[in-house]
Amino acid sequence: MRHPGCAVLAGAACAFLGLSGCSKNDAAQARGREDAPKVVMVEDVRQETINRNVEVVGTLAAEDEVSVSSEAEGRVSRVHVDLGDQVRAGQILVELDAEKQQYTVDQQRAALSRALAKYGAAETSRLPPLERTPEVQKAEAELALAKQAYERAEELHRRQLVSTQTLDNAEADRRSKQATYDAALQNAKNLRADIEGSDAALKLADRNLRDTSIRAPFDGYVRNRRVTVGQFVKSQTPVIDIVRVDPLKVMGEIPEKLAPWIHVGQPVEVRVEALPDKALIGRVSRISPSVNPGTRAFPFEALVPNADASLKPGTFARASVRTGEPARVVTVPYAALQYRYGVNRVFVIDGDHLSMRELKVGERLGDRVEVLAGVKAGDRVVARDVETLNEGTKVTPSTVKVP
Repeated sequence: MRHPGCAVLAGAACAFLGLSGCSKNDAAQARGREDAPKVVMVEDVRQETINRNVEVVGTLAAEDEVSVSSEAEGRVSRVHVDLGDQVRAGQILVELDAEKQQYTVDQQRAALSRALAKYGAAETSRLPPLERTPEVQKAEAELALAKQAYERAEELHRRQLVSTQTLDNAEADRRSKQATYDAALQNAKNLRADIEGSDAALKLADRNLRDTSIRAPFDGYVRNRRVTVGQFVKSQTPVIDIVRVDPLKVMGEIPEKLAPWIHVGQPVEVRVEALPDKALIGRVSRISPSVNPGTRAFPFEALVPNADASLKPGTFARASVRTGEPARVVTVPYAALQYRYGVNRVFVIDGDHLSMRELKVGERLGDRVEVLAGVKAGDRVVARDVETLNEGTKVTPSTVKVP
């Protein structure tokens, strides 16, 4: 007869053996699943021809910026603009009290009119020749009569019909009339000089009058207003700051090794953080002929249109300059990169397994990236979902997207 405890022990042993068999079966199935090749999407490493872009960070600056100063002195009577206002070339910004300047203009105009009247002219643009002035013409007529009288007296004296005294009187009169004519001619010259001087003084007075209206030198925006109504300003006192914002300048530096590929007139794509989705196209306008010894780069400027004033001077901008030199480069999909511990790497198909390669990468080219070292054109690399891959993983390559 069997002891009941033996039956219990036997049952427990059978249960243990059954469980052990199940565990071994599960492990075998798991190893089978691990040994099954993983389907991966692959793509060939390409060799492409590109026009390389030079990416630089620069600063937007106004092409023209000026502090408009007063060229006259006086009390401010009106201020027509203020901070942020748009102005046009020739627009009046500030007006000064012009009463004194107007009096000066009237005084100089009267002086010019007197000089013209003495000269016998109506306006400065129609001044007669010196010989045609009234005083000179009168002196010339009197001189002609004196010459005729002298010639007659000389003829009569030769025939002894008049005395020597009469001849001497005729000669003295001729000389007197000649002196009168010369004086009249000189006086006409002086009057002409007076006219020119009065005309210049009138123009200067008129300019001083016009200078009481301070105008914008170019199209732009008011950056700062410096005066108020009632303030007395002297000559050369700044009154308004004007900045031109269309176009703007992008100021940056081109790396020394890429400088030979950048030329004046090449297109530049400009973006700012405030408008990340907006790209403006400008052109390189200036390149320094010498390198900056501190940065080993060449300063350059590019002009960017800014008709709507959306870009602001003083902000940082990213400029992309497309070079004119084509380059042959090796590229892989950007999604093929696995970044680990400061190293970029890709997985190359090696038979039915993966081989990990460390890369030296260059410029980002859209959805691809330039490879400087690590793979060669024609190698097949895993093109997506690379974060979970490891060296030696067994795979089945596919050239179509896997679900």
